[in-house]
Amino acid sequence: MFDIGAGEVLVIAVVAILVIGPKDMPMALRTAGRWIGQVRRMSNHFRAGIDAMIREAEMEEMEKKWQERNAQIMRAHPGDEMTPLPPAPPEGAVDGDSAPDPEADDPAPAALPTPAASAEARAARVTDTPDDKVEPQLPLDSDGASGAEPAKKGKA
Repeated sequence: MFDIGAGEVLVIAVVAILVIGPKDMPMALRTAGRWIGQVRRMSNHFRAGIDAMIREAEMEEMEKKWQERNAQIMRAHPGDEMTPLPPAPPEGAVDGDSAPDPEADDPAPAALPTPAASAEARAARVTDTPDDKVEPQLPLDSDGASGAEPAKKGKA
């Protein structure tokens, strides 16, 4: 802000010590610090007020531009105003045209796969096999006898 060099600050300090004296120097520096703080606070407050006024002016300009652009669009498309949607058909009503729309996002209901049976239903189908089909037994001992009891470990 002020273009003061180190030599100039030294000259000011020597003059202040000679004029004010070393005894009153701390009180003088505190007073000068308070004044500088007040000046800074006032300048910051003033700067904030100016910035707020500039922002408000810019917002007003932008709002005017938006209003002008909106008016241009409304003049260019006068019949394209928003119209209410047609009423929805009742739930039980069936349209005469039951063919699916080929350009629709969702697939046709008939094209949807049927849901797979639940795990319980699949398990019930497996257990409903006739008794004449017996599951093969795996050999449990090393000699390959399928009907023998497995050898017990420990005492023979």
